[in-house]
Amino acid sequence: MVRYQIILAYDGSLFKGFQRQATARSVQGELESVLRQLNWKGRTILAAGRTDTGVHATGQVVAFDLDWSHPVAELQQAMNGLLPVDIAVQEIRPVKPDFHPRYHAAWRRYRYQIYCQPVRHPLLDRYAWQVWPPAELPRLQDAASRLAGTHEYAAFGTPPRPESNTIRTVFQADWWESAPHLVLEITAQAFLYHMVRRLVHIQVLIGQGRLDTETLVRSLDAPQDAPVRHGLAPAHGLTLVEVGYPPEVWSIDEVLEK
Repeated sequence: MVRYQIILAYDGSLFKGFQRQATARSVQGELESVLRQLNWKGRTILAAGRTDTGVHATGQVVAFDLDWSHPVAELQQAMNGLLPVDIAVQEIRPVKPDFHPRYHAAWRRYRYQIYCQPVRHPLLDRYAWQVWPPAELPRLQDAASRLAGTHEYAAFGTPPRPESNTIRTVFQADWWESAPHLVLEITAQAFLYHMVRRLVHIQVLIGQGRLDTETLVRSLDAPQDAPVRHGLAPAHGLTLVEVGYPPEVWSIDEVLEK
């Protein structure tokens, strides 16, 4: 029995989120169905996080234990041959038996795309939020620059468990232009539920000149004075792009020697 780590990409448009659902299509449900066809005996796969309905991924990390007597590359081929067209295994590797994609993660990185046009564009709408009036890139960049560091994000999300706190450390947040999109990339040790989408919403309002940057700063410094929750950007503009791990979490040589 070997524990495998996979990097998973998926188009979240037609999924009711990542987490397995009793009566709705989910990424986890599709993946576990495929693994069972490959003689997987587990009860549940392990994942770095649970993306919401409509959220996409290019770097979701999943782990599972499997008896597989063929080369690792053939496991990837077998999985991709069985998975639906909106999910694909990008990479696969054996890892240490105690590796957990969520608890061992050092950081997560998301991207959010907007496009500023007065008329909706069907070919852009699947992966970006249409914003009008336009958001100005310098305003967006100034707002994003205030996010780096450790802050209280109670005004922007809820913790995964009631007993958890709402303090989070953001390592990096930047906007740039990649026509026709404006793109936010944000990296943090961990995120609250809905945190990225609420941060995008307030930054877009700042970019449009409807709020000033100090509103964002006050929400971080004194969340008790902020609205109960800031607005929520649509899910379809958000993509989980990468999850990072410290090198000591695994050693390929050590795993393969066993």
